[in-house]
Amino acid sequence: MVNGHEVTGPGSAEKRRSTRYAMDFFRLFRRDEGGAITVFSIFMILTMLLLGGIGVDLMRHEMVRTQLQATLDRAVLAAADLDQTLDPEDVVADYFAKAGMGDYLTNVTHNEGLNFRNVYAEAEVTLNTTLMHLAGITTLTAPAVGAAEERIAKVEVSMVLDISGSMANNNKMSNLETAANTFIDTVLRGDSNEDVSISLVPYSEHVNAGRDLFDLLYTRRQHNYSHCIEIPDSHFSQASLNQSYRFDQMQHFQWNYDGRNNSLTDTVCPRYDYETITTFSRNATKLKEQVRDFRPRAGTSIFLGMKWGVALLDPSARNLVNGMIGKGKADPVFSARPAAYDDIETLKTVILMTDGKNDRSNRIADRRYDSAGEIEDWNRYNFWYYLYRYVSSYQRSSWYYQKYDAGIGDTLTENICEAAKERGIVIWAIGFEVDDHGADVMRDCASSPSHFFRVEGIEIQDAFEAIARQINQLRLIQ
Repeated sequence: MVNGHEVTGPGSAEKRRSTRYAMDFFRLFRRDEGGAITVFSIFMILTMLLLGGIGVDLMRHEMVRTQLQATLDRAVLAAADLDQTLDPEDVVADYFAKAGMGDYLTNVTHNEGLNFRNVYAEAEVTLNTTLMHLAGITTLTAPAVGAAEERIAKVEVSMVLDISGSMANNNKMSNLETAANTFIDTVLRGDSNEDVSISLVPYSEHVNAGRDLFDLLYTRRQHNYSHCIEIPDSHFSQASLNQSYRFDQMQHFQWNYDGRNNSLTDTVCPRYDYETITTFSRNATKLKEQVRDFRPRAGTSIFLGMKWGVALLDPSARNLVNGMIGKGKADPVFSARPAAYDDIETLKTVILMTDGKNDRSNRIADRRYDSAGEIEDWNRYNFWYYLYRYVSSYQRSSWYYQKYDAGIGDTLTENICEAAKERGIVIWAIGFEVDDHGADVMRDCASSPSHFFRVEGIEIQDAFEAIARQINQLRLIQ
């Protein structure tokens, strides 16, 4: 400014032009939107990369966690097995070491008693993240927890085993012995087990209760040669043995159609001690010795064997068990058995085995079996051997009558099986080299199709082993 006037020159004009150009540039830059999408795209790409990285980290985490949990589950199941002789902690550690995860196992504990073992384990692995660290997360932890238990509940078992004449074929009796022995050892696990009882019911054409059990029943005694009772057909619709009913004693005789010899070892009612019922035992040795002594006898009455097997699981038989305990014929630890049906801690189960099907069964006419002399004669003579020698052919048919046929036997089998199921008794049925009809009867008797086994030869061992494993069920509890 000079004397109040603005002085301008070349430099001032240039500065004004530069300022104007700068202002125009910023106005244009502010109005230009062409670069906005590029910035947004860069932001989205970075976001997607971050999310993808998080997904990869999470997938790695879940894969490792799944592998860790699967290894832990297998380990605790193996360690909880009551047949496992190694220390449970060592078993679990070995599983993890072989899986290459030994460093991840953090804790193993176990608890066991006479009839149970449970194992609890924890494992954990820490994973470094790949891209999640951009979000401030540098590690992920994958935990695994599991527990397994094998427990033998209180179990009442009736083993109802066919010892009929057809068991003499194809090495059946030997295969049965091996299978039954394995079952007994697996279920009892030693004589000290107070939770599992086994009643052994051998049957052929009839079931010999044995002198001691017979004496505890209300009966019409006729002889002391054998101890079978005649059970009315109506009684097969109930699980219990009606102890207020007076049972007739089964006639003692041997039925042999050919009549060529006077054999007396194969009587309709089995006569030898090893063919009688054993009640509520935990003595594996004695049970196996009895099975070893079995010999094939006479015909087949599945329904009679099943009736006795079920009756020994009915709570009303407790007085019989205690009576047998008093005679030294049952184990005193089972004085409270059979348990009530609503005892949730007790499993009642029948193992029913046959190699055939129900057959007809005959009896001597009452008027030929009503005196001491006649009863003694039939102990000394095979029935048909006597008839062929001392009775004319046209009179022979009046000397006997048919008590059961196959159809009646099947109906009575169905009735007693249904009565048992209604009471919650679990029925395992084994058809050992049976025909289709025999298989159908046994399948219908079983608690479900999966409780039925149709086997040939040594496959009977697999059936008994499978049943034993089900009784001693191993399960994950966490």
